[in-house]
Amino acid sequence: EVQLQASGGGLVQAGGSLRLSCTASGFTFDDYGVGWFRQAPGKEREGVSCLSTDDGSTYYADSVKGRFTISSDDTKKTVYLQMNSLKAEDTAVYYCAAAVEGDYNGCHPWDFHYWGQGTQVTVSS
Repeated sequence: EVQLQASGGGLVQAGGSLRLSCTASGFTFDDYGVGWFRQAPGKEREGVSCLSTDDGSTYYADSVKGRFTISSDDTKKTVYLQMNSLKAEDTAVYYCAAAVEGDYNGCHPWDFHYWGQGTQVTVSS
């Protein structure tokens, strides 16, 4: 059974940093892409950053480029999202999700079928 466990959210002041973690189990890590998505109140879920654990390719939404970095530790089957220079508009529930390599193109939530629980990120201005 594919399981994803997200953690690391919290309350931070604007300009601060947080690191989210997503630990996977129940599947071969290299066979899947893993992404971070977020949903703010009243808004649709959007792709923030995605990573192919197979070839290491990454995707970042324009709004987070230069501030967020996605990485993975294959030995721990964990994908991280380092978030720096946080802004109030980054406030949202952040979710990690996985998709079979080849089943997704870009970083769109509708391509990802395995989801972890969300973790709240609140940035105070």
